[in-house]
Amino acid sequence: MRDRRWALLPLISLCAVAGLGQAAESPVPAAQPAAPGGCLASGDGFLRARIRGAFNLDIDWKNAQLECDGSPRPNGHGIRVSFAGPQQPDGRRIRMVFGVATAAEGASGRALPTNITLIFEGEKRLFTTRGDDRCTVDRLRQEKLSGATAAAHTYRVVARGFCTLPAIALGQTEHVVITRFDFAGRVSFDELTPASMPEALR
Repeated sequence: MRDRRWALLPLISLCAVAGLGQAAESPVPAAQPAAPGGCLASGDGFLRARIRGAFNLDIDWKNAQLECDGSPRPNGHGIRVSFAGPQQPDGRRIRMVFGVATAAEGASGRALPTNITLIFEGEKRLFTTRGDDRCTVDRLRQEKLSGATAAAHTYRVVARGFCTLPAIALGQTEHVVITRFDFAGRVSFDELTPASMPEALR
């Protein structure tokens, strides 16, 4: 098994080096401050994933180990949820970004096409499924969080799913398959997101 120490490097630099452009899901810009001491203030955020291929990882991160955030995808279709795992003493860590197509604000869903990006921050290593047809969220639900305002609707988003085809490393032949995943994080929709804008202004 490969060394599991991971370090911080912005995803923009990775994409520029690899020439990926829009094929990977970018980390979610922070819509609001992260919950003190972890992903969700309620203490029940998590990320679990089984990854096999060029390396084997069994991720089981609890709320206090996570940074998480979510927002609508930049193209206005679906949501994007980001999880950054425990930071190692040397600053390294892993980030996973899920782009769930067709998911709408506050709505539950099934069989939702999903793009996944797996980022080894600091190692110039990034794996992406490069599209929404390789992974599926087979069940998703959203629960409105207390304290959400009319201008910024924030939900606890819970999902589980799997991939049938691999995520490919940028500029390399390595690949991994995320055979299953499930998570609880958060996603925020502010009043200026495409889903909440009047149709004439979208």
